[in-house]
Amino acid sequence: MPSPISGFSKLTKEEKIDWLATNYSANTESTKTIIKKYWNTDSNLQQLHDEFIENTLTNFYLPLGIAPNFLINNQLLAIPMVIEESSVVAAASRAAKFWLDKGGFKTTVLGTEKVGQVHFIYVGDTKKLTNFFNELKPKLHEATKNLTHSMEKRGGGILDISLRNKTADLDNYFQLHCTFETKDAMGANFINSCLEQLATTLKEEANNYESFTPIEKKIEVVMSILSNYVPNCVVRAEVSCPIDKLNVTASLTPIAFANKIVRAVQIANVEPHRAVTHNKGIMNGVDAVVLATGNDFRAIEAGVHAYASKDGHYRSLTNATIEGDIFRFWIELPLALGTVGGLTSIHPLAKLSLELLQKPSAEELMQIIAVAGLAQNFAALSALVTTGIQQGHMKMHLGNILTQLGATEAQKEQLTNRFKNETVTHSAVADALKVLNTNK
Repeated sequence: MPSPISGFSKLTKEEKIDWLATNYSANTESTKTIIKKYWNTDSNLQQLHDEFIENTLTNFYLPLGIAPNFLINNQLLAIPMVIEESSVVAAASRAAKFWLDKGGFKTTVLGTEKVGQVHFIYVGDTKKLTNFFNELKPKLHEATKNLTHSMEKRGGGILDISLRNKTADLDNYFQLHCTFETKDAMGANFINSCLEQLATTLKEEANNYESFTPIEKKIEVVMSILSNYVPNCVVRAEVSCPIDKLNVTASLTPIAFANKIVRAVQIANVEPHRAVTHNKGIMNGVDAVVLATGNDFRAIEAGVHAYASKDGHYRSLTNATIEGDIFRFWIELPLALGTVGGLTSIHPLAKLSLELLQKPSAEELMQIIAVAGLAQNFAALSALVTTGIQQGHMKMHLGNILTQLGATEAQKEQLTNRFKNETVTHSAVADALKVLNTNK
C-alpha cells in the first residue's frame, strides 16, 4: 500500500508522473507512455492546458463535432458539440435538417437575472433587523461601487438587494438575496466579489447599529456565494409546423406521430423516472455546446434540474401541443452563460467554437444552446415513438464496439456493411468478428 505523499503539488510534472506510475499502476512504463502520448507537441499550447487546473499530468481528449443546418431566427448556423456519446451529433443534425424547411427554430430570451446570496445568522428582534436593513441598503450599494463600476458601464451590475427571512426553515437564518446583470460574462467572480463586500459591510454596520443589543450586533455570516439556480435567467426555443408536414416515418401518419410526441412529453411530465432520462437526453445537446464554448456544464446541469423541479415535482423541460392543425414543440431553460472571460477567452477551441457561431453575445449563446437541447429531444422522441432508440443509437455505436473488439479497418468496413440491415448488439458483433477471424 503506497504511503501518503507530502508536497505533491511542488513536484515537476515528470516527478508527479513517476510517483503515480510507480505507486498506483500495474505497468509503470505503459502508464507513463499513455500519459505522455496525449501531450500536445506544441509546448506553448501544452503549457496553456497545464495551467487550467492543478497537478496536471496530461490531456483527456473528447471529440469536437459539428451539427450543421440549424436555422435559428432565420440565421443558418453550424453548432460545435463536444461529447463522447455516439449518435448525439447525428441526432442533432437530423433534427436541424428536419426543421430547416419548416421555418427553423424561434427563440426568445425571457430574462438574464443572476443570483447571489449572503447567508447569515441573526439572533434577535426581526423587526429591528428589518429596520436595520432598510437603513443599510443604500450603504450596501455604495460599498460595492468600486466593484460594479466597470460592469455598470457595460449595462450590468447589482439589480437589487433584499432581506429574506428563512427562520421558518432554519432557526435564526436570514439572507441578503442579491440579483445581478453580468451581460456577456458568466460573472461568477464578479458576483462573489460583490457578495463578500456586502457581507463585510453587513457585519461592520451591524456592530455599530445602536438599536441592536450586544447579541444582535454579532451577526454571523456563514457564507457568501453565487447561486447556480437562476430561474429568471431563462431562454425559450420552439418549433412549429402544420401537422401534415410531420412526415417522419412511413409507419405512422403525421397526426399519429404528433399525438405520440405529445403523449411522450405528457408521460415525462407525470413520471419522474421517465422525466430524468427525457431531460438527460436534452442535456446531451445542451452540455455538448456548453463544453465546446468553454462554459461550466456542471453549473448548467445543477440549475436546469432544479428548474425542472421548481413546482415540487420533477418534470419534462420540453412541452408539446396540438392546436388545431398546428404542432408546437418548445423548451424553456435557465442558462447562465458567458462569452467573455474564463476558458471562453483562453481555450483555443472554445474561442474557435464561439467564432464558428459568429461570435454570439451571452444572450445569443443562450438561444443557440436551448435550440441544441430542443433538437436533441425531438430527435430522441421521434426515435422512441417510431423505431425505438436502439436502432439508430447502436448503428452509431457499432464503430466503438468494433474498436473495443480489436477489429482491423478492413473488418470494420465489412461488418459495418453487414449490420446495415441487422440488429446491432455487442454479442452479435463479437460473433461476426470471430467468424471473420476464423476464416482468415
